[in-house]
Amino acid sequence: MKIYFSGSIRGGRENVEIYRELIEYLNQNNEVLTKHIGDKDLSVDGQTELSDAEIRKRDIDWMKEADLVIAETSNPSLGVGYELAYAEKINKPVLILHNKRTKLSAMINGTEYFKDINYYSSIEEARHILGEKVQNYL
Repeated sequence: MKIYFSGSIRGGRENVEIYRELIEYLNQNNEVLTKHIGDKDLSVDGQTELSDAEIRKRDIDWMKEADLVIAETSNPSLGVGYELAYAEKINKPVLILHNKRTKLSAMINGTEYFKDINYYSSIEEARHILGEKVQNYL
């Protein structure tokens, strides 16, 4: 299965280690198209060889190619919110992971399309959720 993993970049990299661990876990039996989200050296200031327009096009193409979008939403991010809205627009299945220590945005929690919202307390619990749920999208 091809997975588009969404997590905060320019909105803050506080959860990059969580992203990395989840991406590594998912990549064992799937292809994560957005592995760079878990790269601790990924620049938050937008310094890249690609323009913002090129990044957007690349990411939209990956999302269209993916079988499933998985979004880690614990760190508020305009980009993640946009990606979720785009996934809804193209009717792409979405699984959301959110750490229990923070409150989920009402714009996400209140959207009927996002039925698979999962709260976790530890990385082990998040992996367990993914282990149980991802197979349902095959």
